[in-house]
Amino acid sequence: MGLSTHVLDTARGRPASGVAIALERRTAAGWQPAGDGTTNEDGRVKSLLPEGEALTAGQYRVTFAVAEYFARLGQPSFFPSVTIDFTVTAPDEHHHVPLLLSPFGYSTYRGS
Repeated sequence: MGLSTHVLDTARGRPASGVAIALERRTAAGWQPAGDGTTNEDGRVKSLLPEGEALTAGQYRVTFAVAEYFARLGQPSFFPSVTIDFTVTAPDEHHHVPLLLSPFGYSTYRGS
């Protein structure tokens, strides 16, 4: 199935639009690019995988470029980026990796 995400700016109580996101997959040769996206006005990326590409089992990581987002708001940020590593064991299920973000903290979970 697929892999989606969204970013919520919890300090502002609003979606974080315009956040660049890179997806990588761990291979025998190391981390390899697997997809990317930029959050829309609702803070979402419906699919981080290239069109027509399926999610496979393995280890992935998503990196959110949050410094640029906060810079556009004129807000300092402790984290220049946020990287989340996760393992896909059931590629036939949809995976959703959201980011709840503030300038000085973040949290995440496996969503649906």
